Order: sequence, then structure tokens, then C-alpha cells
Amino acid sequence: MVLPVFDENMCPSDMDKMAENATKAANFLKAISHEGRLMILCYLASGEKSVTDLEELLSVRQAAVSQQLSRLRLEGLVAPRREGKVIYYSLSDNRSKQIIEVVYDLFCRES
Repeated sequence: MVLPVFDENMCPSDMDKMAENATKAANFLKAISHEGRLMILCYLASGEKSVTDLEELLSVRQAAVSQQLSRLRLEGLVAPRREGKVIYYSLSDNRSKQIIEVVYDLFCRES
């Protein structure tokens, strides 16, 4: 992958687009920068989970899981699906899974 070259010759519209993209990226990175939210995304990378499943996997109360899921929903990283009284969550797009794969490669994969 080759990164673009940014210099004083950039046109104003390209600079505006870069600033807009930087804001989106910063919000995305802030959303995943919490240990609990990162763990939720790790669990969801393998498939849909209910709130109860996430409670058990994380060993935390439902209120804490719901709070973290709320932030992930706000940032558009997870999507809910209701089945009766049970709410299931899944990753809303491939960005989260791609980031989780990179984090796993950098920090978790055995050398």
C-alpha cells in the first residue's frame, strides 16, 4: 500500500476532504480504544452474539455491556437485531473486522 503525498500543493477541496476523513477516523479509533468495546468487537468478529452472550463472555453486568454497545452503535460499528425479548448484535460492516484482524496480528498472534 502506498500512502498519498500531502504537501503545500494540495488543493483546498482535497485538504477539506482529508480533514473530514481524519475526523471520521478519529471517532472510529476513539470508539474502539476502550478495552471493553474492543473485546466486544473481538467476540462479534466471529459472529452474532446476544447481549446475554456478551455478558457471560466479558464477565460483566448487563448495564456495562449495554453502555459499551450503545457507544459502538452510535459510531455505526455494530448493528442490533431483535428476536422476541432478545437483542443480538453483529458487526455492521467490514471495517471493524479488518481492524480486529490487524490488532490480533500485532498483539495476539504467536510469533
